[in-house]
Amino acid sequence: MNDDFASRWPNLADSRLGAVALHASDAWFAPAKRMLQPAAAEFHAGRYDDHGKWMDGWETRRKRTTGHDYCIIRLAGCGRIRGVDIDTSHFTGNYPPSASMDACRTDGDPDEATEWREILPPVPLSGDSHHLHGVAHDGPWTHVRINIYPDGGIARLRVHGPFARDWTGVAEADLAAIENGGWLVACSDRHYGSPANILYPGTGATMAEGWETSRRRVPGNEWALFRLACPGVISRIVIDTTHFKGNYPDRCSIQAALHEADDSSAVASSLYWSDLLGEQKLAMDQVHVFESEVTDLGTVSHVRFNMIPDGGVNRLRLFGRPRT
Repeated sequence: MNDDFASRWPNLADSRLGAVALHASDAWFAPAKRMLQPAAAEFHAGRYDDHGKWMDGWETRRKRTTGHDYCIIRLAGCGRIRGVDIDTSHFTGNYPPSASMDACRTDGDPDEATEWREILPPVPLSGDSHHLHGVAHDGPWTHVRINIYPDGGIARLRVHGPFARDWTGVAEADLAAIENGGWLVACSDRHYGSPANILYPGTGATMAEGWETSRRRVPGNEWALFRLACPGVISRIVIDTTHFKGNYPDRCSIQAALHEADDSSAVASSLYWSDLLGEQKLAMDQVHVFESEVTDLGTVSHVRFNMIPDGGVNRLRLFGRPRT
């Protein structure tokens, strides 16, 4: 099974990006919105509420009639689905035996007239497990409907794929932003948090919502390679070290190139890319804005962010003109 979609593409059903559980046929034990939370599901052995055992996910009642339960989710944006992860972590005697998924594309939210297309036929599920399945009908789609047969609970649902933004008429945008389609290709270290975190919207509430490496004990520096949402000309860079005080990078630099080959070959070639932002001194707990320091390299598609020598960053923004 080819499940690299989980690392190659963002989660279109991430609540941090705006994904919403619109309607569930039943959510007696646990609301469907928990299924979209980015953090891994937790289990609290002695925790109960008025409806029964508290579960970190979506859980329906035991079905005593014909039919099955389902939940409709508005994705964080229009996107092309490459694969899904149906996660039943901590659901052991209460997981659904099988599940399927439908998708649609609509300007508003679905109604009775909406035409759905099956993108994942019924697949078997097991308890306390991740179930990764590739999707051939990649859309683009705006909504998905997860069907569980006949009832039970799902801890987390991940819907991986690239955003399909329409760049027509866009003069400037953050070309690294996840909500626009930017994503992590590779990195040197992610001990305390993935570099993908620094592409998310807003400002991370704590260091845990940024990218922090372990302490480097050998020569060199840490780095992360990103694929832009759209090739473009970058003119303004924001590097945010908010919350990072005794562990911010001393310096940073950014290299970039128009890399038209497969992402897998970008890591080696990135060592020789030109400087988009030459080495800059950083300060703790501060938003750094660089504009005059940015080199005009023309259209680029990938960037390599270098933290020198190590440390943590809250957010990275790369503003520029998209070139489609």
